[in-house]
Amino acid sequence: MQPFYQLTAVDVRRAEEAGTSRATTIDKLTIPGLSFATSEFSPGGSVMAVKFVQPRLEAPEPKFSVKGLDLDIFRGMGVRDRWVLAGAYREKRPGGGGTVPARCVIEAAITAWEPDESDPAELQGCNHTFAEVTHLELTLDSNELFYVDLFERVLRVNGVDLFEEERRALGA
Repeated sequence: MQPFYQLTAVDVRRAEEAGTSRATTIDKLTIPGLSFATSEFSPGGSVMAVKFVQPRLEAPEPKFSVKGLDLDIFRGMGVRDRWVLAGAYREKRPGGGGTVPARCVIEAAITAWEPDESDPAELQGCNHTFAEVTHLELTLDSNELFYVDLFERVLRVNGVDLFEEERRALGA
């Protein structure tokens, strides 16, 4: 039977600097969706078009929002840095394995800051968006689900390198 994981806690922090956890102010976290690039082919003499899958990704856009002002975000805004998007997942099946860590490590730049509509009676939220993602790795309970690095030219899904043949064909 498939595990049933419930997300119970999240955090966003700078990967290489202690004391940057947002666990008590974070409101929402969007680990980037992964979309493979496709090449559309529509032959004139055929009965259908096909979108052929490429061994490359569309640009991912992680996001998060916090309650209150996060002044640390303005330090290095627009400059690529290494970040950890962390989660805690609890296995909910009877006899499940407890709580397991999830980590999404990215190298990216925060390129957008957008405060919510303000009301002094409520905590103001601020939304943050990353761009220029050049590295992304996703693990659950120390098991690598996904790894991609622009400069290494590596794209692994569940341990299988989908770009290995291309690197070999290019002689790299």
